[in-house]
Formats: sequence, C-alpha cells, structure tokens
Amino acid sequence: MTSLYIDIRDDQWPLVYDDNYNVSFCGFEKFHLFDAKKWRNIVQYLIEGEFITRECLVKPNEAKENDLLLVHTKKYLKSLKWSGKVAMIAEVPVIACVPNFLVQKAYLKPMRLQTGGTILAGKLALERGWAINIGGGFHHCSAGKGGGFCAYADITLLIKNLVLHRGVQNTMIVDLDAHQGNGYQHDFLGVPEVYIMDMYNRHIYPRDEEAKRAIRRKIELGNKVEDLEYMIKLRKNLREALKEFKPDILVYNAGTDILDSDPLGHMRISDVGIIKRDEFVFEICKEQDIPVVMLTSGGYLRRTAKIIADSIMNLKNKGLIGCTRYQKY
Repeated sequence: MTSLYIDIRDDQWPLVYDDNYNVSFCGFEKFHLFDAKKWRNIVQYLIEGEFITRECLVKPNEAKENDLLLVHTKKYLKSLKWSGKVAMIAEVPVIACVPNFLVQKAYLKPMRLQTGGTILAGKLALERGWAINIGGGFHHCSAGKGGGFCAYADITLLIKNLVLHRGVQNTMIVDLDAHQGNGYQHDFLGVPEVYIMDMYNRHIYPRDEEAKRAIRRKIELGNKVEDLEYMIKLRKNLREALKEFKPDILVYNAGTDILDSDPLGHMRISDVGIIKRDEFVFEICKEQDIPVVMLTSGGYLRRTAKIIADSIMNLKNKGLIGCTRYQKY
C-alpha cells in the first residue's frame, strides 16, 4: 500500500492542500505568467468566505521517488536533476542558471507534494463521493516527458494507484482545461479502461496529433468561444460520453485558463461560465452516483483563485458537495 493513502477524520472535508504547494524562486516566478501563489490564494478566499477553517483541510504526503516510479522512468526522474531540463518544463529559462538543489526545493518539491495530493484525492473521492485537490492537474506530463509547467504525471499516477490499490477498473477523464491534455493521453494510448473526453482550444499548445488518438470524445474549440456555445457543447458531450462508458470514478481536470482574457487560453468564458461548468460536472456525477475528483490545473490570471473558491462554495450551496461519507470500494 502506498504511504500517500492516508485516512482522514470524519469532520475533515476531502479538500486536499498544503501551504508548501506554492512555488517561490527567490522572485524568479515573476518571469512566468502563472500565478505561483494561486493555490494559497484559493484557500485564503475559502477561509475569508467562512466556508472552511484550516482544520478542515487534508494535508497530503509528498510523492517520493518510489511513488513516482509507478509511472515515471528512472531516466526521466534523473533528468530533473539538471536545472536546464527543469527550466524547459517550467518554461522559465532563467531557472537553468539556478543550482539544482534550489530548483528541487523551490519548484519540484511543491510539484511532488501536489502530486501526492492528487493521488490521495483519488482515494478520498471513492470514500466520500467527491474530492478536490486544490492543486495538481499536470496534464502535459507523461511517463517519460514533462512540459507546459507540468513536471510529474499526477493524473496517470492517480489512476494507476486506484487500479493497483482500490481495484478500480474503469476511469473517465474529463479535461476542461483550455489546452489539450497530451501527457496522460500518451500514457493511456490503447487502454480501453480509460475513457478520455477532452474539450480544448485547437489553436494553442500543444497540438499533439499522436496524443489525440487516445481521446475517445474530442471537442475542439476555436479562439474566443463564449459561454453559450461552450456550455451547450459540454452538456451534450458529457451526457453522451456517460452513455457510452460507465466509469467507477471520474477525474475532472478543471483548468480555469478558459477565462476571458487569459493570456494563454484565448477563450472568452466568464467567471459565471466557469462556476456553471463545474456545477454541471458535479451535478451529473451526483445524478449518476459517480465519485468525482477535481484538480485545479491551469489558470494564469491573478483573479482565477477567487473564481475557483467561488465555484467550490457554489458546489456546497447547491448541495453537490458536503461532509458526507460513504464507502464505495
């Protein structure tokens, strides 16, 4: 059994977070568009909204090398000991000049902790019906290759741990980040037990044609898509996907880079559109009694943290999440 699977108290919510999720490169993170304190800000908004106290949160363990080797190759993990390699993955060239021990502490350790959080959230979703890792969703990383700020294949690791330790057979990934989730798609090419639905902007990174072969339900959008078109396509395709495939668990990659004016997503979804998107995914999972695990994934504007917090609070207000317990596996 993995040390990443821990039990939580009945009074805790399956909200996984640690303050050490946040990235700090002695100020170098300012060279990247990504809000490196996004995860801390989400939690702060939840606390300010009197939605949770810090005691409600679940602190994960860091994914260690033996945990990562369930998916990653030794060669790939060894390559992360070179700052130049990490700089390419993080898309911050100046990191290449930073000693690797600092890169490990400032960037890779927080990513390993978030990866541990994703794996734990999978277990908790089976026990509680839902779980949210306030982090994770590194969908551009595969077993042997990182990229797009994603250093570890947390989605692949989440699923493989559920198969190995919880006997899960069928998993659905619903990826609603603005970018194609090419990392786990490479890992699950030719794996019928993993159904992938990916809805993304076809004009932006990574445009990975080989990885697209793994997508069972592909919804390619254009630039400047707005709420109405987006929600019509989401509702239609997710309902049809769940008619085609009955998952034991649904992994929801809930990137907020679809937001209007996000510099990398190039879409025009409103704050309310994101909140309604998340509500629909949780609503259909509850309707069909499917455990759901949500990962926060991409989102590059400073204001996305508040939108994510508002969305989580909306899920509670709509009765879609709560401190209930049931054991499915």
